[in-house]
Amino acid sequence: MRIDLVSEIPSLAFEKTWLFANVTDEVIAENRSWLDHRYIEPETGRFILSHHSYLVRTPRWTAIVDTCCGNHKPRPRVPAWDNLNRPYLDNMQALGVAPEEVDFVMCTHLHVDHVGWNTRLLDGRWVPTFPNARYLMGREEYRHFEAAHNSAPKSPVNHGSFEDSVLPVVAAGLAEFVETDHRLSDELRLVPSIGHSPGHASLMIESRGESAVITGDMMHHPCQIPHGDWSMPFDADPQQTIATRERLLGEWETSGILVIGTHFAAPTAGRIGREDGGLRRLVCGGDGAH
Repeated sequence: MRIDLVSEIPSLAFEKTWLFANVTDEVIAENRSWLDHRYIEPETGRFILSHHSYLVRTPRWTAIVDTCCGNHKPRPRVPAWDNLNRPYLDNMQALGVAPEEVDFVMCTHLHVDHVGWNTRLLDGRWVPTFPNARYLMGREEYRHFEAAHNSAPKSPVNHGSFEDSVLPVVAAGLAEFVETDHRLSDELRLVPSIGHSPGHASLMIESRGESAVITGDMMHHPCQIPHGDWSMPFDADPQQTIATRERLLGEWETSGILVIGTHFAAPTAGRIGREDGGLRRLVCGGDGAH
């Protein structure tokens, strides 16, 4: 099995108050020994995220996990996502995968920056980017946003992404609605990680005695590993999100699983360890504790 990162926006900085609801300058100052330029812009203090997908491949199938923001999509409320023109598909092709070769598209949840490349613009219409794939979406997740769309069809749901990046896939008959503990194959299964959105799930990958997890948005930044109570204003249920994060981080620390962050800037993956003072960290091979 092979896991590769497909980059859309490798580094994007956000104001701390936009990203985390309860982070203060004092807390950041206390953690400056490890919150270096990889995580916070030195000149502005803004937190750095990455937008990328993961290709997961075996000799039998190819999956892509979360599909970022997408090109040519109007997102005026967040200028950094608005009408992008990024070489995402070229980056995928450089890894040896064409859109037609993808068998599964896994949506950990249906927020705007995780479904964008589900579709692409063709002759003025939004059509599925991966025409031969099954798009796996959480049943409860879809029902929640479908209800929001039906109750106010003229009000864009998830910045309009439900209309241009989710509904065209459903209309094409490519969507498969699953539970948050669904097993895709012997190697892939979902892990419920509800809170950030109503039906959020992370992806567990198991092969040859090793395990990895692609987090989705149960956390956004490595700083939430030592500080699990740092929460986002966009969490659907902040208290449940914190409880989910603390539970899963504890399990992943005990098991030594490889944790692969969906929004982590490089380095994007590592195992959870502890520093001398007892704080959890993301420990990345060859690069110390990050």
